[in-house]
Amino acid sequence: METLKELELVLPWPPSANRIYRNVRGRTLLSRVGRTYRQKVIALLKGRDLPRFNEAIEVHAEFFPPDARRRDLDNYLKIMIDTLQHVGVFQDDSLIGHLDIFKKEPRRPDGRVVLRIRNVCTESG
Repeated sequence: METLKELELVLPWPPSANRIYRNVRGRTLLSRVGRTYRQKVIALLKGRDLPRFNEAIEVHAEFFPPDARRRDLDNYLKIMIDTLQHVGVFQDDSLIGHLDIFKKEPRRPDGRVVLRIRNVCTESG
């Protein structure tokens, strides 16, 4: 049986998926807003001994928005998942087999996301 790996992260409030990519001369690029968010997360994780997930995972995300405005939570998930893949927390976001997202009460002034990742243990042999 595989060893259970778990990771809990508190990440900054992400930008909306509507703002993270730009099309420039036929190429899709990470926007300035997307690059800034990625750099914040990289700085936050720098020096931490993070597990690396190479098998099926479950993700549980609790979104604490910066204010009470209406938001589509799925628009905020993409940059976080892409960034965690970029830094090597998991090999590919296709490993996510189960995803729970919850909107919680606002956390002024900046908001945050509490993210829990764990591998899905399977019987081997």
